[in-house]
Amino acid sequence: MPRNGAAAGDQREGLLASFFAPWRGSAAKEDRASAPVSTAELLARVRHIEIRTRKLVTEALAGAYLSTFKGQGMEFSEVREYAPGDDIRSVDWNVTSRTGDLHVKKFVEEREQTVLFLLDVSRSFAFGSRRDFKRATAAEVSAALAFSAIRSGDRVGAVLFTDRAEIRLPARKGRRHGLRVLRDLLYFEPEGAGTDIAEALGLLNRAVRRRATVFLVSDFVGDPPARWVRPLRVAARRHDLIAVRVTDRREHEIPDVGLVELEDAESGTPVRLDTSDRRVREAFSRRALRTRAAASRALRETGVDMVEITAGEPYDAPLRKFFRMRERRRR
Repeated sequence: MPRNGAAAGDQREGLLASFFAPWRGSAAKEDRASAPVSTAELLARVRHIEIRTRKLVTEALAGAYLSTFKGQGMEFSEVREYAPGDDIRSVDWNVTSRTGDLHVKKFVEEREQTVLFLLDVSRSFAFGSRRDFKRATAAEVSAALAFSAIRSGDRVGAVLFTDRAEIRLPARKGRRHGLRVLRDLLYFEPEGAGTDIAEALGLLNRAVRRRATVFLVSDFVGDPPARWVRPLRVAARRHDLIAVRVTDRREHEIPDVGLVELEDAESGTPVRLDTSDRRVREAFSRRALRTRAAASRALRETGVDMVEITAGEPYDAPLRKFFRMRERRRR
């Protein structure tokens, strides 16, 4: 028995390795790595995240996902003879007139849907004061949601963006495609540095006509809400749009560590702060909290739900809370 289990494990690892190996050597834009990472290291990282998220998906998210993100409509199934209790509005008058007997149309819920991730990969996401950078945390949270969708038979796709659309991964089914999405969330090397949420939402509004479930994953810094609130409102009317905000505590709470030199991750502008001065620390916090509040207000006013995630900290509780809130609303 152990031998068979080990063989199965070896086979899985072999399949994963064969999947990632071609990507490591490709020079295509959509297949660039952000750093010299060996196939073994990349495989280990992706496998580690898959294992970590599998338990959460299996035990907590899969059932909640099914009940929260149901299909977006009804699709025709068949025509059958009328039975007492059938809704008179479902009568198929064309078939009834041809056969002389009353027939009704039968519909079933359209379960399969498309789940898209608009993921911010700007340079402000390459920051973290704890276990993980914001981008790594965002990738892991997105993986948990993506594997929940794949487990439910939905198609999953992604757009990685900075101040431009960097890469588009078409919506497809299956675990293999889920691993591809996770791989690029972790290791894709973007060309841009800044953040343009309006451009990402504009692409969504132009390219995706059919209603989808869309997770907008960003830190919502460096791009004022005035620029993206209009396309956000359009996207929220067309799709089930959920904002996932990933932040780091040090972005709004700076410790007393004396004189420090910082650099804006997206613009490269240097900043010198005397963190031993309480007034400087308080001004830093007020500015960060104003930026945070402005984004929260814009999302709330457009009716977009938001999940708050802190980089390097457990994310299962915020996801569970979000699903419970959604289930209560549906009831």
